[in-house]
Amino acid sequence: MASLFLKKIGIHWNLISEGSYLRNISSLQNVKEIVFEKPVTFFAGENGTGKSTLLEAIAVASGFNPEGGSINYSFSTYDSHSELCRALTLSRGISNHKWGYFLRAESFYNVATKELEYADINHPSLRLHERSHGESFLTIIQQRLSDAGLYILDEPEAALSPQRQLSLLIQMKEAVAAGAQFIIASHSPILLGYPEADIFSFDNGPLKKIEYEETESYQVTKMFINSREYLLKRLLNV
Repeated sequence: MASLFLKKIGIHWNLISEGSYLRNISSLQNVKEIVFEKPVTFFAGENGTGKSTLLEAIAVASGFNPEGGSINYSFSTYDSHSELCRALTLSRGISNHKWGYFLRAESFYNVATKELEYADINHPSLRLHERSHGESFLTIIQQRLSDAGLYILDEPEAALSPQRQLSLLIQMKEAVAAGAQFIIASHSPILLGYPEADIFSFDNGPLKKIEYEETESYQVTKMFINSREYLLKRLLNV
C-alpha cells in the first residue's frame, strides 16, 4: 500500500447539502471511506449507480480537470461535476503524483481540442482529431499512460474494440510495473479481468468488494455466449 499514490478517500457527508441527489445514491449511502490496496481498482455496476460520479469527484479532488486530460489541463466547456469533490479528503502515499491522466469518453472531443491548443515545439500534438475515436483513445493510452502516475479512467471501453481492450490491459501491466496506479469505472468483462485487481460493486446497496466472477458484466456475458439462441428467443420472442 505504501507505493500507491492514493491510499484512501474519506467522504464527509456534513459538507454535502441536505437536498443533494448524492444522498440518494444507495451505493454511497453511509460510506465514510474507501481504501485502495491494489495498483488497479475497478468500479463496477449498472448505469446510474454512482460509479462515474465518485470517479469524477476523485479525479477533481486529485487536481485533474473535470472534463479530463493530464494533470496540467485547465479548461471548462460545461461545469457539470457534483459537489462531492469538495467533500472528499485524500490520503496519499509517500510519493505524490507528478504525472497522471483522467480519461473519460463523454468529453474526449474537448480534451482532444485542448491538446492541439496546448501543443508547442517541445510538446508536439498527437493530432487526435485526425484519428478515429478508438484510435485516438489508443494513442492516448500508448503515449500518456506509460509512466508512474495516477490514472483515472471512466469507461475506456466505450471507444475500444475487444482487441484494443486487450491492448489496454497490456499497457496497464507495463505502467503498473513502472509504478502506476489505476482507478477505473468499467462495464467491460475484458478489462475487469485484470489479474488481482480490486473490484468495488455499486450494485444492490452499499459499496462492497466482489470477485470478478460476481460482476454482472461477467455473468451476463457468460450467459449470452453459452446460451445465445435460447436467450435471444426469450428476449425477442422469436
